[in-house]
Amino acid sequence: MASAASAQLSSTFYDTSCPDALSTIRRVVTAAVRSEPRMGASLVRLHFHDCFVDGATPNAGSIRGMNVIDNAKTQVEAVCKQTVSCADILAVAARDSVFALGGPFWTVPLGRRDSTTASKTNAENDLPPPSSDLQGLTDKFSNKGLSVTDMVALSGAHTIGQSQCKNFRDRIYNDSNIDTAFATSLKENCPQPIGSGDSSLAPLDRTSPNAFDNAYYSNLLSQKGLLHSDQVLFNGGGTDNTVRSFASNPAAFGSAFATAMVNMGNIAPKDGDAGPDQAQLLQGEVVIWASPTLVLLIMKKIRSRRPLGGSFWTVPLGRRDSTTASKTNAENDLPPPSSDLQGLTTMFSNKGLSVTDRVALSGSHTIGQSQCKNFRDRIYNDTNIDTAFATSLKANCPQPTGSGDSSLAPLDRTSPNAFDNAYYSNLLSQKGLLHSDQVLFNSGGTDNTVGSFASNPAAFGSAFATAMVNMGNIASKTGTQGQIRLSYSKVNA
Repeated sequence: MASAASAQLSSTFYDTSCPDALSTIRRVVTAAVRSEPRMGASLVRLHFHDCFVDGATPNAGSIRGMNVIDNAKTQVEAVCKQTVSCADILAVAARDSVFALGGPFWTVPLGRRDSTTASKTNAENDLPPPSSDLQGLTDKFSNKGLSVTDMVALSGAHTIGQSQCKNFRDRIYNDSNIDTAFATSLKENCPQPIGSGDSSLAPLDRTSPNAFDNAYYSNLLSQKGLLHSDQVLFNGGGTDNTVRSFASNPAAFGSAFATAMVNMGNIAPKDGDAGPDQAQLLQGEVVIWASPTLVLLIMKKIRSRRPLGGSFWTVPLGRRDSTTASKTNAENDLPPPSSDLQGLTTMFSNKGLSVTDRVALSGSHTIGQSQCKNFRDRIYNDTNIDTAFATSLKANCPQPTGSGDSSLAPLDRTSPNAFDNAYYSNLLSQKGLLHSDQVLFNSGGTDNTVGSFASNPAAFGSAFATAMVNMGNIASKTGTQGQIRLSYSKVNA
């Protein structure tokens, strides 16, 4: 989805004018979310309202999260004055918050300018209330150029967060498409009389309230959507199949959510001379309220099981451990760092893995390090390598064999501690550390896949999760095969 204005947005917009902008924003957001995980919800919610309502910029201190955006703005101003808009800071902060709390990562198009107006009327008209029916939701999103899939995906942000009793009271007492036991459990803290317990909170996803996963959709299949506007997504209507798909495929949901967030961020952005780059947020009319139909991500806790930020997938279980170990098999079956494209293809194919699986699994080199002895021949002899990149590696990896063999270099210099798609961008720039990395982008049959993963982090995340499952299914021992080892490092006596 793109409008005439969004066509001028670019992920590299600040690369020259403010190269430290994104890292500065990320540092502020990460610190804020670590200090108070719920802050992630507030930041994404601000972005949602900023996108849906032109000029929905509250006065500072009136809404949760504004202090974090102000802090980020102050620190960005310190490194590049009046260059980065508040709207762009909001968009990046939303992405960084989602990622920190366990959600997908996406590339944010940048170059927005800030609105000079704020409209309470627009906010009331444009934001969908929790009582919305399916047609009402569809119309609201369609009016903003968002598809039905975008709508269902963005609603999945309710996999984390809470809502007040006043927003779901009518549903638990009057709706028929609700699990009886679920409704009963909510009534204790949400009495029927209006004004009684209005602010009592309940999690939007009881199954896993602190994890950004796809449980929200499974809840809808069981008629356990907290809000009326949640459950209408699965109620015999046109979005039922999409809900089923997201409920059964977490990678599909993650990919669709990332795409939808980019699409939402492209809603009629101001660019060029359309508005100022505000040094501070407008001190105007408060226009953001707790309209909870898509109050995105009232986060409760950072998902510690994903500290590097990679994909999450469901792992098929039931394997048994091998009773043998073969050095010969290891030497024959594992591709060396000197592998060419055909060699890699053959080795992966022999294990039943596709070319896409191979390129996706190679992306795990977005983290980790390798020894000099594994990339020495590449930096001194390969021609398909960036000259400055090769030169920078030679200081710790001398040419004579045996000299500095164990010296380490990161497989991905761009973001060595983040599981992202930077590995593929490195290949486009001929900065693959290993020969077996760069052959994936060297005018061969995998060039297009590398280009796709470099431009679409969600596509990489989805493909990597699929490939990990496929790899885990290679000749697994089950049933009475093998054994259950007492120690990982040796077979049972």
